[in-house]
Amino acid sequence: MRVVRDYQFTQPGDRGACAAIGNFDGVHLGHQAVIDIARDTANQLGALLGVVTFEPHPRSYFAPDGPAFRLMNAEARAHRLAKLGVDILYELNFNAALSGLSAEAFATDVLGRGLGLRQAVVGADFRFGRDRAGDAAALAAFGRQAGFDVAEAALVSGAQGAYSSTAIRQALSDGRPCDAAAMLGHWHRIEGPVIQGDQRGRDLGYPTANMALDGLHVPRFGVYAVLVDVLSGPWAGSHTGVASLGVRPMFGHNAPNLEVYLFDFAGDLYGTHLSVALVDFQRPEATFHSIEALIAQMDADSAQARTTLAALRG
Repeated sequence: MRVVRDYQFTQPGDRGACAAIGNFDGVHLGHQAVIDIARDTANQLGALLGVVTFEPHPRSYFAPDGPAFRLMNAEARAHRLAKLGVDILYELNFNAALSGLSAEAFATDVLGRGLGLRQAVVGADFRFGRDRAGDAAALAAFGRQAGFDVAEAALVSGAQGAYSSTAIRQALSDGRPCDAAAMLGHWHRIEGPVIQGDQRGRDLGYPTANMALDGLHVPRFGVYAVLVDVLSGPWAGSHTGVASLGVRPMFGHNAPNLEVYLFDFAGDLYGTHLSVALVDFQRPEATFHSIEALIAQMDADSAQARTTLAALRG
């Protein structure tokens, strides 16, 4: 999958795509329905399948001091879109210039003249342009002038209502990763580099890979059974494990992070990138009266996670 970040400097091979447009935070089943419409047209026309999205997320741009809300960082979103077979990701820099464009200018200058789209596909609730003035009908009118077609995807619903990033965030806050996965169409994953930790786990017999949660919606604190993909380095591959997500209350006041223990693994993961899928919430974060009690609980957590993941893999 190619990534294009500047609509003003595209190459000939970057143009002519059928592209879904949106923020695609989580790339949930509703988002995938939008992408599927673009895919069908791309297959019919022999065109590239594209996605037009924005970085940073517009909500973060307009409220930089607001609470963290993203389900995915840009890296995780790109990986998920690549797995869906997207050929080209237009990850546009959302800045003062782009956010200040009128709806008409965005359609004609960015999507038409800049990216040269053949088709744009949007959800029924899509809004665009300065002050969110444009909707799907306006995009279709501007598209006719700019030379691209527009298709509108209906909202997709499940047993709990329309799929939405808001509903997924709530499921994760409640410690319901399986419910989140049902709306996402895949496990919720936290991706990023392994960072330096306190190396306390090594002393406890459980060396962990530590990951920051900066900018992300933080799921319920606690212990999870996890699936882990090592995305880079000599240890690249898939693993199972158990993870603690939280502030480590036995050891003072700490920023939330994710500590991942890979089963049956011995290697140095510093500097590599991981993708960690939260599969099952096992218990809330807790403090213990002694290190020995903590280790005993970690033993039990690992055994439970092994059982859960063995059943998952059949």
